[in-house]
Amino acid sequence: MKILHIVTLHTPDHAFGGPTRVALNLSKAQRAGGDDARIMALGDGFDGPLPREVEGVPVHLFQARHLLPVFEVSGITSAALLRTARRMMRGADLVHVHLMRDLVTLPAALIALATGTPLVVQTHGMVDPTEKRVAQLTDLLGVRRVLRGADAVLHLTEAERVDVNAVAAPVPLTRTVRLVNGVRPQPFKPAREPGRPPTVLFLARIQERKRPEDFVAAMPAVLAEHPDARFVLAGPDTGALPGTLELARRLGVTDSLDHVGPLGHEEVLAAGREADVYVLPSIEEPLGVSVLEAMSVGTPAVITRTCGLGPDVARAGAGRVIDSRVGEDAANADKVARAILELLEPGANAEAGKAAWELVNEHFTIEVVTRTLRRTYEDVVRRRSEGIKRTAAHAT
Repeated sequence: MKILHIVTLHTPDHAFGGPTRVALNLSKAQRAGGDDARIMALGDGFDGPLPREVEGVPVHLFQARHLLPVFEVSGITSAALLRTARRMMRGADLVHVHLMRDLVTLPAALIALATGTPLVVQTHGMVDPTEKRVAQLTDLLGVRRVLRGADAVLHLTEAERVDVNAVAAPVPLTRTVRLVNGVRPQPFKPAREPGRPPTVLFLARIQERKRPEDFVAAMPAVLAEHPDARFVLAGPDTGALPGTLELARRLGVTDSLDHVGPLGHEEVLAAGREADVYVLPSIEEPLGVSVLEAMSVGTPAVITRTCGLGPDVARAGAGRVIDSRVGEDAANADKVARAILELLEPGANAEAGKAAWELVNEHFTIEVVTRTLRRTYEDVVRRRSEGIKRTAAHAT
């Protein structure tokens, strides 16, 4: 099957995060299964020519044009990308658009509808009801049409399914499919060597929504009991790094904080193996790939109840799930610290780490995800074929 994934942006430091990582993971697994899967996106931040391959996946990248800088990633586009997308859709069996309110994936999805190309849409928690007037206008001009016209709409959680239906209202979506994120299975990491200082890891885009300041604010309480502990702050800065580092300075914990910047995919897994606890105190995290990658090597996670993985982690005992609320910084930091301290206890750490590894291997491997997606693709193609046959029969 020839599959064209269309996602907004790829950068050297993976600053766009989840959607691009999901597209890469899916494409790699699909290609390993014999499909011709490739990715089309904007490229930005590269020195020299844009790559033609990423992690073994053929990519068609086009230089990002910052048409509307005020809207940041939603305001970048490329006329050449959209022209090429129309041409490549003619040879594709199916187009998988990782949809957001932007000038790349939205027009690409509209082109798929206009050309009659089978269309699967995945929203990654990025399309939900909003009070923002520009976003409401975008919904009116195109998003609703795409959601209603797509052959399948993929959602990560039940909450996302409800949100997407609310955007598509009053027309109910009948072709929704739950598709979780998946990662490659990994060996269970070895136990921490005796005498090695404990390591606590934050690995995600360093942006306000991910709450890196809650991670730093939890450090004094943890250091009071584990004065040799190391805290690793990893990931590309998307706005919150200066404030996070300034908070560390004010709290006097800079010497215990290692800011390592963005990491490549294998470096991400290595950081997970080195960590004793992974922390992501994010507000409204749909279903974080970085959480799954940490748990895939046997590192327990501290996440919030608004994370889509919260129920799974809590049910499996794969870490700690905490409440976190905007505007309650001191309370949030205290909850993060207590969760970290619980998971640094050797017995609790071993138990939660094993549960985390088993949870990923049972429910969140890329193989499990691609099997579900393959069934969805085949159902889409079958329905399209049957529709064409019915139309031809009526015509005769």
